Amino acid sequence: MKNEDVKNKRKLKLFLSIGIPLVFIIGLFFPLPYYIEQPGGAIPVNQMVEVSGTKDEHKGNFYLTTVEMVRANAANMLYSMSDPFATVLSSQEMTGGLTNQQFDLVNQFYMQTAQNTAIYQAFKLAGKPYEMKYQGVYVLSISEDSTFKNDLQLSDTITEVNGKTFKSSADMIKYVAQQKVGDNVTIKYTRMDGSQHEATGKYIKLSNGKTGIGIGLVDHTEVVTHPQVKIDAGSIGGPSAGMMFTLEIYSQITGKDLRRGREIAGTGTINEDGSIGQIGGVDKKVATARQEGAKIFLCPDETAEQAKASGTTNNYTDAVAAAKKLNTDMKIVPVKTIQEALDYLEK
Repeated sequence: MKNEDVKNKRKLKLFLSIGIPLVFIIGLFFPLPYYIEQPGGAIPVNQMVEVSGTKDEHKGNFYLTTVEMVRANAANMLYSMSDPFATVLSSQEMTGGLTNQQFDLVNQFYMQTAQNTAIYQAFKLAGKPYEMKYQGVYVLSISEDSTFKNDLQLSDTITEVNGKTFKSSADMIKYVAQQKVGDNVTIKYTRMDGSQHEATGKYIKLSNGKTGIGIGLVDHTEVVTHPQVKIDAGSIGGPSAGMMFTLEIYSQITGKDLRRGREIAGTGTINEDGSIGQIGGVDKKVATARQEGAKIFLCPDETAEQAKASGTTNNYTDAVAAAKKLNTDMKIVPVKTIQEALDYLEK
């Protein structure tokens, strides 16, 4: 055999012994178009909520619970198969078709709204004075035929239309509907970072036949209170901490010891009528609460009719099943309203 042939065979063996394992390892950790939803962390809410002139010195903790989203690769997908509290989601399932930037902006909007509603509910329940100030309209969606689609972002707040301000989104919609399709329109809007912008486009004909600018919207209101409440949730997004924020704020402004030394976790949105809304990943949040050592888990409940209408399973039912799977004695407490949560904690 020629020396050249021997060298080539040695090179091939070296490639097979090093190259193939290397390719396999790279393949294991190469990002895939999927995400793994798994238990996140439990954070004491009093670390996030500050009411001027007061200090939470009661023993025990209220915890908000989070779900962690991890970009999937072959390695962690294989590992997740052995974890009963890990769920693999496609990018579409996770974001609903939004870009990562849009998804983050929408979650920031939901978090901001949850904080605002929590402050409103806490002061209302405590019988403390508050003022609701209309700030404009949040942009929740932008149609493809909107002439503002390259200017606006989801979660922007439109504050003026043609130099006019309004007292409600209904007033703004009424004004816009009276304008002529194709006419120029100038809007002013504010980003979530506080920066202010202006853009000019045209009125368009909406699918309902009325004149509009091609956005989905909801009122942006701010609750003004004394004492002032500040909430810093860091990078956490979404609406599911609403109930726990409400309980912490209520406890601080009334001075009531709702925890009485207990470690209390929970999840659930807070709505303007005081109802507690369903959330996603409740089984993972139960697992998170158990890891933190919580003894009570406050959980959204629904009537059978509500669950049927929403097309989803009841959070409370899923939470009880998760607790059973974990073999924990943590008490799962169903609540339909914030008042039910208060009644349970105060009894």
